[in-house]
Amino acid sequence: MDSAPYAELFLTESREHVSAINHSLLELERGVGGDEPIGAIFRSVHTIKGMSATMGYAPVATLSHELETLLDGVRRGVRVVGAPLMELLFQSADLLEQAIEAAVQGTSDTVDVGPIVARLRAEGDGGARNGGSARPDAARDGWTAAAPAGDGHLVRVRLAAGTSLKGVRAYIVVQTAATLGDVTGCSPALESLQADEFGYDFAFRLRSTRSVDDIVGTLRKAGDVADVCVGEDSIAEIPRQTMEFSVADLAAGTGAPTHAGGDTAVRQKRSVRIDLKRLDNLMNLIGELVITRGRLVQLAATLDDGALAETVAQTSRLVADLQDEIMTSRMVPVWQVFDRFPRLVRDAAKSVGKEVDFSIEGKEVELDRSMLDEVGDPIVHLLRNAVDHGIEPPADRIARGKPRAGTLTLSALRDRSAVAIRVSDDGRGIDRARVLARARESGLVEATKTDLTDDEIVKIIARAGFSTAEKVTDLSGRGVGIDAVYNRVRALGGSVDIRSIPGEGTTVTLRLPLTLAIVRSLLARIGDETYAMPMTHVSETVELSPTIVRSLKGREVLMLREEVLPLVRLRELVGFTGDAPRGLEQVVVVELAERRAALVVDALIGQQEIVVKQFDGVQDGLTLFGGATILGDGAPALIIDVSSLL
Repeated sequence: MDSAPYAELFLTESREHVSAINHSLLELERGVGGDEPIGAIFRSVHTIKGMSATMGYAPVATLSHELETLLDGVRRGVRVVGAPLMELLFQSADLLEQAIEAAVQGTSDTVDVGPIVARLRAEGDGGARNGGSARPDAARDGWTAAAPAGDGHLVRVRLAAGTSLKGVRAYIVVQTAATLGDVTGCSPALESLQADEFGYDFAFRLRSTRSVDDIVGTLRKAGDVADVCVGEDSIAEIPRQTMEFSVADLAAGTGAPTHAGGDTAVRQKRSVRIDLKRLDNLMNLIGELVITRGRLVQLAATLDDGALAETVAQTSRLVADLQDEIMTSRMVPVWQVFDRFPRLVRDAAKSVGKEVDFSIEGKEVELDRSMLDEVGDPIVHLLRNAVDHGIEPPADRIARGKPRAGTLTLSALRDRSAVAIRVSDDGRGIDRARVLARARESGLVEATKTDLTDDEIVKIIARAGFSTAEKVTDLSGRGVGIDAVYNRVRALGGSVDIRSIPGEGTTVTLRLPLTLAIVRSLLARIGDETYAMPMTHVSETVELSPTIVRSLKGREVLMLREEVLPLVRLRELVGFTGDAPRGLEQVVVVELAERRAALVVDALIGQQEIVVKQFDGVQDGLTLFGGATILGDGAPALIIDVSSLL
């Protein structure tokens, strides 16, 4: 059987299970949820084992098998979870993730699971009791009977050496097992057992709701029983044909099926998996269709044809509906990326000896899939920065009258047609004096400067290579954290806002458009050039009357209903030297978070949905633009990045 076509499906399913494993491990470490975390981890590991065995990924299957063995001992109370065992479980989860990725990429030889497998096996063997084991290894323990087909628990029984009438004794054991549930398969066959055509051990399948300990104890009482083992063999001993179900279920996106008496639940999904590239292609096509629609609307407006105008209007509505459906199909809840961050914060805090209470809010807020993938790394930088720079060590927090553990919150919320992602901590806040001192040393500010505003701090710490860390650690100190965040978010058409209060904490807000593809924009003109501004940042428009223009500290400002707004002339920003505009100029009031400004343009053209085309900026060129678009008449227009104005 060729499993290659299912590799991507296997990877997607396994990543979800690894995420669930990490989530449950954190709950187990915190002691919340009772026995449920162990059960959830066991089920995920069991599913990965079955899928990887079918796919032929031996390292993954072997590792998950030994991990499952150890977890079963914890479930049955044989093993007690302590700090050393928790570390082993975390290490195993990390290695399992690496082994899965390597297996799909065809580089399994680069991941050595041997040492962890040996440690898991040693821990699992240490939990055996009552003369039996929960998860035997058929080859290691010398079992000779093959595992029979069928569903239910695999039960192996070894009779005492020298047992007389062993066929009768084996039959009695099987009949005793039948009182516990349904015997669904036997190896060798029951007739062979009765005819003494076997050695001293045999195996059968048992569907039963009784605990493993009950099964072992009851069968040992049947007489002349030297050993009883309940559970699957090592992965190498499982007959390939008994696991063929996994690929079919994997292709259907349902994971491993339920076995009677087993613990794995069927996850029914009324959905179809679609390669993201197909959705990207659909988005590109609808983008071109929107451009064509704009051209069609313009042409229809020049012709006095009522039927044509009605048809064009109907076509426009259908294109808009199709656009909405395609954009909606690309939206996914942010938890699909956020769920991996609790483990990251836990490891980061542990590495620097800090205690952090981490929480996530707004998990169900949706964002375009491609946008969500891109914003993952910036969030990682912010979380690590908060743990390393923001939150103080426990002793320092206690001395300052704060709780021993710091609070770190990652939240997502809708903000008009954008999403705001915030990382907030209750730590020491940004050390403005240190930032200012480093900025002076680097020549980033004048030597006479004595204070920094929040906006100035953002611009300074977002510079490549800037860092206030005294030494380089695994988390920070190389000056690439905020710089990477700022550049990545700006490239996505978003903005970064930092607010910090010394001694109280820091909040970093990333504002991102819901999608990179199509946005409604206000078109403005400077001379014969057209520019676009996303409507999400446009508050209002007014005519530029001389009576509302003032001068404040040598700069032009606009007085709008007792509000003072900085005045920015687009002509000067783009260096346009053409003829002066005819008539009154227009003002576009733009806003971002709590900041507002007045942008002066020659004229306003109107609103239009535009298709955003990303482009690489010219070296040493303006950072004023966040992309470009093609208008209905085929002319290009640059898209203004409003965050660069504020």
